[in-house]
Amino acid sequence: MTTRIVTGEVRLSYANVWEPHSINGSDPKYSVSILIPKTDTATIKQVEDAIEHAIQDGVGKFGGKIPPRGSLKLPLRDGDTERDSEEYAGHYFINANSKMQPQIVDQNVQPITDESQVYSGCYGRVSVNFYAFNTNGNRGVAAGLGNIQKLRDGEALGGGVSAVADFGAPTGGAAEDFLA
Repeated sequence: MTTRIVTGEVRLSYANVWEPHSINGSDPKYSVSILIPKTDTATIKQVEDAIEHAIQDGVGKFGGKIPPRGSLKLPLRDGDTERDSEEYAGHYFINANSKMQPQIVDQNVQPITDESQVYSGCYGRVSVNFYAFNTNGNRGVAAGLGNIQKLRDGEALGGGVSAVADFGAPTGGAAEDFLA
């Protein structure tokens, strides 16, 4: 058993993978919310097993014994009950972060440097490392962001609507007459 997994195809949301961001004055981190379809039972089982392994590995952080599961903050969350968002429906999600920037590659494992290619809404695979924590009375398992492999494009999330979608493609008219 291991605490590090690579997901099947997932959708990226809140993808802060090019520049680290600080939340409430904390250290800046790279982060992504990983949307796992509930139909991807293989990835979900991998995640559950890795979380269990992280709990076992972290017994020292929990005072030498494993606390009741209900008292731990766990990273695999239910999008149907915890998010009022169409994109999260039918998915579990994991919020993963890291102080180090993830390596970002394409389907052929070649580096992607064009920031417009990996965004909230695209699909890919993500490596995640789960680890136990016990900080200021909060105990549980967190998800460390590893690397990202983009698999395909998807509809951008939270990015607004394109001008073409708002106004349509040019069809002629006054502007073309003026330029003629």
